[in-house]
Amino acid sequence: MNAMTPPRSAAQDVYRSVFISDTHLGTRGCRAEFLASFLKSMSCENLYLVGDIIDGWRLKRSWYWDKYHDKVLRRVLKFARNGTNVVYVPGNHDEMLRKYLMLGVEVCGVKIQMEAEHTTADGKRLLITHGDLFDSVVRHARILALLGDWAYTLALELNRWFNMARTRLGYPYWSLSAWLKLQVKEAVKAIDRFETALADHAKAHGFDGVVCGHIHHAEMRMVNGVLYLNDGDWVESCTALVEHMDGRLELIDWVARNKLSMLAKPAREKLSRSAALQPVAAELAAAKLSTGA
Repeated sequence: MNAMTPPRSAAQDVYRSVFISDTHLGTRGCRAEFLASFLKSMSCENLYLVGDIIDGWRLKRSWYWDKYHDKVLRRVLKFARNGTNVVYVPGNHDEMLRKYLMLGVEVCGVKIQMEAEHTTADGKRLLITHGDLFDSVVRHARILALLGDWAYTLALELNRWFNMARTRLGYPYWSLSAWLKLQVKEAVKAIDRFETALADHAKAHGFDGVVCGHIHHAEMRMVNGVLYLNDGDWVESCTALVEHMDGRLELIDWVARNKLSMLAKPAREKLSRSAALQPVAAELAAAKLSTGA
C-alpha cells in the first residue's frame, strides 16, 4: 500500500482501486451529494476517473456548480495530495482536456491520460478508456450526439416528474429514462455493438479486460473472452467499480446499498465560477510552495 495514503477511519471501506465515470459535474442531473458521500466513505490506492467527469458541453451553454460539486472536486484533490494514484481519462463531454494530453499534463497530482492500463492484484491486465471513440454517433455525427444529449436531459426531467407522481401514489422510485433507453430496439443493439467493439479492441491488444463508461449502463460480464466492465454513472444509477485488495472486482450500487432516494433533493447553493475554481487554485499554490517555485 502507498506509504503516503492517509490514515483510515475504521468506518471506511478500503479498496485497492476505484473506477468512476459519467459524473457530469456542472449539470443539475449530477447526483454530486451521493458521489461526495461515496468518496468520503472509502480510501483507495488507485482512483480512475473514466471520463465525462466535468460536463464541458453543458458548462459552455450555462453555468451550474453547487457546494456538492465543490465537495467532490475537493475530495478528489485530497486523494491525490495524500498519495493516491489518481488518473483522469477524459471522455467526450470533457474532451477539452484531450488537447493537452500530448504534453503529459499533471494537474494537482492528477494524471491526465487518453487511456490507462491497470493490473489487478491477481494479475489481470485492464485497459481503461471512456468508450466514446467506439461510439459511431459521437465519432461521426456530432450534431446527432448533441441532439441525443438534449433528449437525454429531457428524459431525466420527465423522469423526475414521473417519479414524483409515483411517490404520491405510494410506489417506489423507478427510472423511466433508463427503461425507455432499454426499450428502444436500436438503443439495445447499439449497447451490444459498443460492448463487443470495446471487448474486441482490448483482446486485440492483449488485455484481459476493459473498463469504460459512456453509455450510463453498469455491467460486468465476459464478452468474446474478455472481461467487460462498465462502471455506470452518477446521474441515474450512482454506481462505481471497485477492486478489492485480493483483486476481486465488484460493482457497487451506492443508492441501493444505502437505501437512498433518487427523488431526494438536497438544498443547493449555486457557486460562482471563481468559487468553483478555488480548490484547484489552492492546490496549485500549495504545489508551488512545496517545490519552492
